[in-house]
Amino acid sequence: MIAIINGRFILPDAKGDFAIVTDKAILCEGERIAAIVDAQEAAALPAESIIDAGGGYVAPGFLNVHVHGCDGMDTMDDDAQALPRMARLQAKTGVTGFLPTTMTCAWTEVETAFAHIRQCMQKQPEGARVLGAHMEGPFISPAKKGAQAEENIRQADFSLVEPWQDVVRIITLAPEELPDPAFVASCEQAGITVSIGHTAADYDTVMDAIEKHGVHHITHLYNAMTPFHHRNPGVVGAALDSASNCEIIADNVHAHPAAQRLLYRAKGGRHIILITDSLRACGIGDGPSELGGQAVFVKGELATLADGTIAGSVATMNRCVAHFWENTGAPLPLVIEMVTKTPAQELGLYEELGSLAVGKRADIVIFDDAVGIQRTIIGGKSLD
Repeated sequence: MIAIINGRFILPDAKGDFAIVTDKAILCEGERIAAIVDAQEAAALPAESIIDAGGGYVAPGFLNVHVHGCDGMDTMDDDAQALPRMARLQAKTGVTGFLPTTMTCAWTEVETAFAHIRQCMQKQPEGARVLGAHMEGPFISPAKKGAQAEENIRQADFSLVEPWQDVVRIITLAPEELPDPAFVASCEQAGITVSIGHTAADYDTVMDAIEKHGVHHITHLYNAMTPFHHRNPGVVGAALDSASNCEIIADNVHAHPAAQRLLYRAKGGRHIILITDSLRACGIGDGPSELGGQAVFVKGELATLADGTIAGSVATMNRCVAHFWENTGAPLPLVIEMVTKTPAQELGLYEELGSLAVGKRADIVIFDDAVGIQRTIIGGKSLD
C-alpha cells in the first residue's frame, strides 16, 4: 500500500464536480485507489509507503485523446518501439492514458498502425497506457485536409473499420462526405465515437449530424473546418451552438487565447476536451521533422509544412492545461475535468478512470502551481 499525503487533492464532490480538498490522503493498493481518508489516518503507515506531494496539486492522470507522436516517434511508424517511447514521454507530461492518432495514409499503413496499437493494448508498455486509436481520416474533406495527404482520402466504409473495432475509439470524418449516415450508427454500436473534423460542411449539415445522427464530438475546434461568419456560422458556429464535446489544442498557436476564452464562455466550461495533437517533433526541440511523409519545420511552439500550413503541435498536455487555465481564468478543477473526466466519459471509461475515487485505477499526477509535473503514478506505480 502507498499513501499520498500533503497535497491539494482535486476530487469529485457530492455532485461529481471537481473541487480542491486538503487534509486528505489517498491510499492505493495494487493498481487501484483503496481509500480516501483524513490525513491523520495515513500517519501510521511506514515511511517507505508515503508519497509526500509537498503541497502540490494531486489530480487524476491526464488523458490525451488526440496525439500523433512525440520524442521523435509517430503513430504511423512501423516500429515496435514507437508507441512505447511515446508512452514514456506522455507520462512525463502527466498523461496516464492516450489514443495514438493515425493519419490519412495508405490504408495498409493505417492497418499496420492499428496492429501496433492492438499489441500495446494487450501488453501495455511502461508509461502512459494505450487506450485505443483515434483514426483521423481518411474519411475527410479534400478542401480541409490540412496536413493530411489528399491522394489517400476516401469515402467512409464501415467494412474497413470493422476488423479493428476493438482498437478504434474515435473516428474523425467530414459529415458532408458521408455516403450513408448509417455509418455513424454502426460506429456507435461498436463503441466508436464519431467526431466532426477536417470538414468543409456548413452549419446545417453539422447540426443535422449532431441532432439527427447523434454525433457529439468535434476534432480540434477552429482548425481544418469552416469558420464562423454571421451569415454562415459554419462548423465553428454549430460546435458552439450545441452540446457537442469540443477538442481544442490549447497551445496558443492553433487557437488564440481569445478563441479559447470564447469556447469556455460558450460551453460554460463543460463539453471541452484539451488535446495536444502533437507530432513526432514534440519533446525534441527546433529543427526539421516529418509528418506522414511530409517535411515539417519546427521553431518554438510552431510546426509547419513547407507551404506554411500548420502541421500539428509540439505542445505537451501539462502546457495546454497551463495555457487554458491562464487564458480563460477558469477554476483549475474545471480545467482538470477537461483532461480527465470529460474525455473519460466520452470514451465510456469513467467508471474505470478519469477521477480520484475508490475502486478506480490509481492513475495520478502531482503538479505545481505552473502545472510542472512532479510525479506521475500509473496503476499505483510511481514512474521514474
